[in-house]
Amino acid sequence: MTPHATRHDPATGTDAAAITGWDRQRWADLADRMLAAVQPFASPGGSLITLPGPEGGYGRAVDGLEGFARTFLAAGFRLAGERGADPHGYAERYAAGLAAGTDPHASDRWVRMSEHGQAKVEAASIALILDMTRPWIWDRLDAGTQERVVDYLAEAVGDDTYPRINWVWFRLVVQTFLRSVGGPYSLDEMAEDLATHDTFTRADGWLADGAARSYDHYAGWALHLYPTLWARMAGAEDLAAPRREHDVALLDRFLTDAVALVGADGSPLVQGRSLTYRFAAAAPFWVGAMAGVPSVTPGLLRRAASGVVGHFADHGAPDDEGLLTLGWHHAWPRIAQSYSGTGSPYWASKGLLGLALPADHPAWTAPEEPLPVERGDVLRTVRAPGWVISGTRADGVVRVVNHGTDHALPGARTGDSPLYARIGYSTATSPWLDDASWASPAEQSVVLLDAEGRATHRSGMTTLALRVEELDDGNSVAVAASRADVRWLTPDAGQHDHGYGRPGATTDAGTLTVVSLVRGPWEVRCVRVDALADDVEAAALRICGWPVVPGDGLESAVVPLLGEATPGETVRHDASPLGPSSRVPFVDLPVRPGEWFAALVVLRGVHHEPDAREPAARVDDTDPAAPIAVVDWPDGVRTATPLL
Repeated sequence: MTPHATRHDPATGTDAAAITGWDRQRWADLADRMLAAVQPFASPGGSLITLPGPEGGYGRAVDGLEGFARTFLAAGFRLAGERGADPHGYAERYAAGLAAGTDPHASDRWVRMSEHGQAKVEAASIALILDMTRPWIWDRLDAGTQERVVDYLAEAVGDDTYPRINWVWFRLVVQTFLRSVGGPYSLDEMAEDLATHDTFTRADGWLADGAARSYDHYAGWALHLYPTLWARMAGAEDLAAPRREHDVALLDRFLTDAVALVGADGSPLVQGRSLTYRFAAAAPFWVGAMAGVPSVTPGLLRRAASGVVGHFADHGAPDDEGLLTLGWHHAWPRIAQSYSGTGSPYWASKGLLGLALPADHPAWTAPEEPLPVERGDVLRTVRAPGWVISGTRADGVVRVVNHGTDHALPGARTGDSPLYARIGYSTATSPWLDDASWASPAEQSVVLLDAEGRATHRSGMTTLALRVEELDDGNSVAVAASRADVRWLTPDAGQHDHGYGRPGATTDAGTLTVVSLVRGPWEVRCVRVDALADDVEAAALRICGWPVVPGDGLESAVVPLLGEATPGETVRHDASPLGPSSRVPFVDLPVRPGEWFAALVVLRGVHHEPDAREPAARVDDTDPAAPIAVVDWPDGVRTATPLL
């Protein structure tokens, strides 16, 4: 068994947690451990929980509010799932914090929404849990505290500054709670927020976080999470009823892709912003169980969720003190965005949503079922983000080959975000996130190099192809392609990182077409320089492979197949949350506009079957408009595939 295979034998049996070992009690113990660990960092009134570490980008007042509101999610799920049984005193603890936080004269009062925009995010978590735990917290608050809570939340009404991304749910959730307790609300604004959410709908149930090609974990832990939770709120019944069937159908279709994106070791895809939220990535699986989606069984949903939380628990998150730090497996501050603070990682509490379901719910009683990558190799496309998913049972790794996501609009001129615009992401590797990699892509990319060694950026690319071709012998090959007007970038100084590629001065380099042929752990990457920009002399065309950490049990290689290639390797320190150093193989090729080049890009566990054949490739471009790649794959299969 490789380091990236599942930790438990995916056998069937009477034990509902036979694969992961994460039964409901183990989940509850994790939540209780996390809540006990943060208690020493609460303010005297209990309204702020300010975790240790450097002050966040939005200041200590926001750090403390985040610590309260995000741990309130975990406490609320525990209360709801236990139907109010509360041996740890969570209701009393958080009720005291509500009283102090909304007291304008308290030394530890909350920063208000009119004082800092981040309070709008945290107010939604507070409102959501107040609704979910209504009999045990809200109904027991004294009238004065209830009035102050309403006054605090009421600033959401009439506020048109909420960004038109997943934030529309923060205003909607707050106003829905206010509506249920006799507070102010605006039906027009609630309708506007629902309508804005609907504009995020893309193919096959996917949701984009705004107008840009922003596909990431927010699709699940925010955009698919809130419709189901909101529909259960007391103030949403009439508004949610006509939407429920449609929203559940979108969630259902999304989850058929999402379960295929979890590695056998439980790791979620290491892609997108806010990765420090870690096992918040489990939230869409729980909300699918809560919504009763028809296409993904409760046992598979829990297997995915338990795999995710188990992955982080096995790798040191929470840490020995029970705390979540800014990082991935361990503390790694570079993973933070500019909005991250010491309380931010506790959005991971969303991943504990399953605890809001009682012990007799099918999500807890149905036996776990193996993930797609545990049942066999996976090869499928996801239309909205422009991805090919390739999972291999032998090593448990799930890879994504990306020809459509860049956290930008078509034709954008910004730099590439390593979190979005790379050609490949996986459950076993991380994009490089050091400053040099934001300025000059060095991993999982195809670039033109200038005389100084700077690499080009491809954001704004156009997706040309995305399909799976079934072969006569029962094999299949996935095809994904994109074309980009690439550029060199000198980033502006003083960047504020929200996950986007960095703006700066650009120099046009030319146009590149990249086609990925994908089977198992292999990608044959075919590349053509369509044209160079005027007066440009590129020093080399470079094809970069997967970033791997020494000792991680993975093989990463780039094998030239077509064209005169010079191999090389880039090594970086402190560029990845997965280890202190990591390496990326590459090949350099001559720059010859109009000529096809190709390389085999490999990521697989080191304990693999020997290759049956030396890989080879040629491109028949007798018809330049319809080139065909003939590939001899390492497993002995030969394919002839139209590239475009």
